[in-house]
Amino acid sequence: MSRGFSADDVGQQIGRRFLVTGANAGIGFEVVRTLAARGAHVVLACRDAEKAEAAMARIRSDLANAELSFQPLDLADLDQVRDAAAAVLAGPRIDVLVNNAGVMIPPRMLTKQGYELQFGVNHLGPFAFTGLVHAHVDDRIVITGSIAHKSGAMDYSDLSASRSYHNWARYQMSKLANLLHMFELDRRLGAAGRATQAIGCHPGVALTELQRHLPLPLRYMTPLAAPFFNSAAQGAWPTLQAATGAHVQGGDYLGPQGLGEVTGRSGPARASRAARDPKLARELWERSIELTGVDPGI
Repeated sequence: MSRGFSADDVGQQIGRRFLVTGANAGIGFEVVRTLAARGAHVVLACRDAEKAEAAMARIRSDLANAELSFQPLDLADLDQVRDAAAAVLAGPRIDVLVNNAGVMIPPRMLTKQGYELQFGVNHLGPFAFTGLVHAHVDDRIVITGSIAHKSGAMDYSDLSASRSYHNWARYQMSKLANLLHMFELDRRLGAAGRATQAIGCHPGVALTELQRHLPLPLRYMTPLAAPFFNSAAQGAWPTLQAATGAHVQGGDYLGPQGLGEVTGRSGPARASRAARDPKLARELWERSIELTGVDPGI
C-alpha cells in the first residue's frame, strides 16, 4: 500500500512554469514555496500586489534564486479576470495552472457583477479565467474542492443571495461547483484531443486564513484544535500531488488519506455522486458561460 504523497515527493521542476491563484498566503503560499524550491518558475496570481510582493520576499529570504513573478488577479471582478487572462496569454506558456484561491463562509457580500461572493470567487471567477487561458496550458489544470462539497446542492434561483443567505450552504454549493467543473473540463479536454488534463484536490481540514470568518468562539478554539488538523504546509500536499504527481491522470480527485479525509498524506479522495453527475456538470457549464460571458470553446 502506498504511504501517500507529501511535499518530499515533489520532483525537480526546473524549466517548468506554474501559475497559482491565491498564492500569497496559506496553502497557495506553501505550494509556491515548494515548487520554487524544486526549480520551477511560479507566477503568483493574487488580488493584492503588496501581499504578493511580501510573499515573494519571504520565499526569497530562504531561496535567493527563486524564480517568481506576480500577476494581478481579482476573481471577484470578471472584467479584471479578462485583463489578467489577456496578460497571461501574452506571456510564456504555462505548464500547470493551479486554481487555489477561494473564500469560505464570509458575511453576505457580492462580486462586482452582483453574484454571491463564494459562488463568484470560488467558481465563476476560476471558470472564466480557466476558460480564457486553457489553450495556453500544456500539462495540467488543478481545481481545488473541499470535503464540504458532499453536502452541496446546486441552486441557481438566487445567485445574489438577495432572498436568503446561509454562508455554509453557499460555500458547499461553490465547492460542489468546483468538482463539477473539474470533471466536465477534463471530459471536454479529452474529447477535443488535448493533452492537457484537469485534476481535482482538496486540503482536508487545514488551518489557514480561510478560517477568519468562523464565529469568534471557534476562532479562539482554533489553536487548541491545531494538533488534530493539517497545517497549511500539510494541506498543500494534495495540490502538489495534483500539480506534479507522476502517476496522476485527468479526472483524478486527491485529498488526505486520514480518517474522514481530514488529515494525512495525499492520495485518492472520494467525490460525491452529485459531483460525478455528468448532467449536472453540463448544466453548470452552460450556466457558467451565460453568467460569465466566457465560452471556453471546448
